[in-house]
Amino acid sequence: MDFPAELKYSKEHEWVRTEGDEAVIGITDFAQDALGDVVYVALVAIGTEVEVDGNCGEIESTKSVSELYAPVSGTVVAVNDALVSNPELLNTDPYGDGWIVRLRINSSVGTDALMDADQYRGFVEA
Repeated sequence: MDFPAELKYSKEHEWVRTEGDEAVIGITDFAQDALGDVVYVALVAIGTEVEVDGNCGEIESTKSVSELYAPVSGTVVAVNDALVSNPELLNTDPYGDGWIVRLRINSSVGTDALMDADQYRGFVEA
């Protein structure tokens, strides 16, 4: 399993990379492995307001359908349209080309409540 140190992690197995006042969000290597082969990704619309733990997409795999939960509050400013035709990017490159959504962070809390890589590693190994 890969746990990039520069990212923050949620208990719902999403990762967050902050870039200024924006957050790029995807699912972790642990999550994609648990899901199995991803076959479909539903993306939220640009301009959608999402709250922490609110729905910001859906991922369908050969094993299940899973909601994507927002680890931070914000406004959707971009979605990864490549996932529509290539949902398997979530399996092959979850921390790179498999990013899902980009939010403009609305809260001063930002990523403070999220886990760092060591905390997340301990969480998934427990």
